[in-house]
Amino acid sequence: MPLNADMSPALFLASTAILAVFLGLLVRIDLREKRLPDRYTLPLIVLGLSLNAYARGTLPVGEIWGAIVGYVTFWGLGSLFFRLRGQEGLGLGDAKLLAAAGAWLGISAMPMVVLLAALGALGFAAITQRGRTDQLAFGPWLAAAFFALWVLRIDTVW
Repeated sequence: MPLNADMSPALFLASTAILAVFLGLLVRIDLREKRLPDRYTLPLIVLGLSLNAYARGTLPVGEIWGAIVGYVTFWGLGSLFFRLRGQEGLGLGDAKLLAAAGAWLGISAMPMVVLLAALGALGFAAITQRGRTDQLAFGPWLAAAFFALWVLRIDTVW
């Protein structure tokens, strides 16, 4: 069951505003510095898990697994890419942002978050004709997919 179904409209709107601020800061920093600082990603994980626990009144098992699987998946892919190419492809900030998405949205949303983020980034790279060696911040695409999936559930609140 989506988290939003368990929330009052006021709590949903307040949490959406907080999420928008955090994601906006992360996008700005990633575009400028190509990094996603822990001081924003880690609180998002804690906030998502806390919000789920409060809204449901139970341990948010699906969201805990979402955070774990999100982090481990991107950490593993990033490590593999670094071993094969000798350069960073996905940083730990991306892994922590995906973990935050899992903490807010749950494990079932993880494939869609990654798919939407990847399609957005690939589309942007194609339109701007970026080459294989051009660096592209992935955090903004993760943030956009994360936020879109959160907000699109608004109809389950009312």
